[in-house]
Amino acid sequence: MSHCKFEQPRHGSLAFLPRKRAARHRGRCKAFPKDNAANPPHLTAFLSYKAGMTHVVRDLDRPGSKAHKKEIVEAVTVLEAPPMVIVGVVGYIETPRGMRALTSVWAEHLSEEVKRRFYKNWYRSKKKAFTKYASKYADAGKEIARDLERIKKYSTVVRVMAHTQMNKVRIGQRKAHIMEIQVNGGTIAEKVDWAREHFEKTVSVSDVFEKDEMIDVIGVTKGKGVEGVTARWGTKKL
Repeated sequence: MSHCKFEQPRHGSLAFLPRKRAARHRGRCKAFPKDNAANPPHLTAFLSYKAGMTHVVRDLDRPGSKAHKKEIVEAVTVLEAPPMVIVGVVGYIETPRGMRALTSVWAEHLSEEVKRRFYKNWYRSKKKAFTKYASKYADAGKEIARDLERIKKYSTVVRVMAHTQMNKVRIGQRKAHIMEIQVNGGTIAEKVDWAREHFEKTVSVSDVFEKDEMIDVIGVTKGKGVEGVTARWGTKKL
């Protein structure tokens, strides 16, 4: 019979192991692009939401394929990426056990969207998050300036804390997603100054990526429930 082979290609991609329910709905960015001090400071990642899917017709450039230089139809995903708001900066130092966060500095004013992220139940809470922290900006921000100088002096990696604007996305959620995004380019002092200047300001996806740029996309599957080996791995039915 045709399915009894002595050798065959494996079924299912090993890139998605272990195939189990994801621990978090938002994908984690475990590695950022390599830093180059010759470039100006810039962000290296962005958060977006799936809006839907469609298909495109394009010319295939794959020498050796039967469809080489022919038109093919491919499924594509449409992503919605409203501007993100930078609300903080964190500096990391290198230790024998890896990177360790040195200190974090937050912006003076945080929107209700990002404050919801720090509460399990927003409407029952007293909504007092960051009220004491905002008082650090009262005395001309001396304590804030001291923390920023510590980051400039000791840190080797600088990342900003940015959150999405849920009022611009129609998904029925008001709690913002927050993420640490690494700042590449320039010296450590220039990175910290760039982050401080962008506190409470928006950054659009066009400021991070260029048109027709090849980028990596990290996502979490919606899940397919309990399935058998055929649907789960794509093996051949006997």
